Amino acid sequence: MALEEDPPWPAGPLPFTVGAQAGDADGRRGLFTPAAARALYDRRWHRWTSQAEGPLRLDGMELLRTPTARAAQQALAVLHFTVAAGTPMLPMLRAISHRRQAGQPDPLAGAMAPAALLGAVADTAAPAAPFALSRPYTVVFLAPGPGFGALALRDAGTGEVPAEADDFLRSLASRSAPVDLPAAPESVPGIRAQVRRISADWSALVLRQGAAFLGHRADTGAGDFYDRAAYNARTVYLDALLLGTVQRNHIDELTDDLSGVFEGPGLARRVAALEQRIALFRSTYWRQHLSAHGPANGLLMDFQQKHRLPERFEQILAEAADYARLVQTQESQQIAGALGVLTVLGLPLGTALSILQVLGDSRPRDLVLALTASLAATAAALTTRYGRLVLSSLRGRAR
Repeated sequence: MALEEDPPWPAGPLPFTVGAQAGDADGRRGLFTPAAARALYDRRWHRWTSQAEGPLRLDGMELLRTPTARAAQQALAVLHFTVAAGTPMLPMLRAISHRRQAGQPDPLAGAMAPAALLGAVADTAAPAAPFALSRPYTVVFLAPGPGFGALALRDAGTGEVPAEADDFLRSLASRSAPVDLPAAPESVPGIRAQVRRISADWSALVLRQGAAFLGHRADTGAGDFYDRAAYNARTVYLDALLLGTVQRNHIDELTDDLSGVFEGPGLARRVAALEQRIALFRSTYWRQHLSAHGPANGLLMDFQQKHRLPERFEQILAEAADYARLVQTQESQQIAGALGVLTVLGLPLGTALSILQVLGDSRPRDLVLALTASLAATAAALTTRYGRLVLSSLRGRAR
């Protein structure tokens, strides 16, 4: 979305609390590196709200400015929802993803549509390429309640997490049921290996369409460990995924701009501008290490791997280096061509004048003849293979 001016909201992220700990900007900055904290909190605003529509209750909204060279007004919006107890989570996520067999309308429509919620402060129209997300990225936290059953719970005898729990976690993160995207049997071990065990009580999985957190013991209600787990999911872990989203948008734009580097004149100027943007992105946003402890690093790395961000950024660096070498070669050829032209022009003229000086001839007629002869020699030299090569280098045709 586009944010033309700062919204009239309080600065910073939504200050969720658990116990005596507040998740405001000051409280979260200490968990991240200074560069990551600046990117996440310096241009961020929040607003508490309490708006219900069906099983969804909107708790609050956040806006984070994420400007790029192509989209100076670009921003990310975060909507925090609570789902009513007893509401099946997976059918709702499938409806958000617009699965053909979901069987229910999109919950993020009507009063809960981003355009209705944020239209007064931001332009929610779909951004132009290369920022291509067809549906919102979802982050789900689910703690098994008394009526949830044993699907996600650790086995009481062995203490192991059942395979069905990891399958359900994948469904939550991908917003799909097996009928939508049946997994090949050969890929199931690899999918389960991607699950990140945050602790004995809950796990996380980050995929391209969304992320999910799933508890592995029954939720006992207020005051349970899951209060802190939900706090972490809404604050620190969400911020790690937001930083990954910002990184992906910048890499998408740089990749698209590199593909058009040869379109039009001014190759050296465009390559220099791209190198400056790459350096700025690298110093401001490109981080693979967020904090000294905690799973936030792992979640960010999972997001990066799902979108192949490290490989894509390495390719960007390699392409930019190739283009810079090409520009340097072209400039060296042009300099050599200019020196060659000076040689071709200056050698006959210098020779003619030197002969006249040795002979002591200062008559105007002889001087004109010497100049004419030197110009003829220069023209003849430029018609040779060496002369044509000099002119071609000067014009930059070696590109």
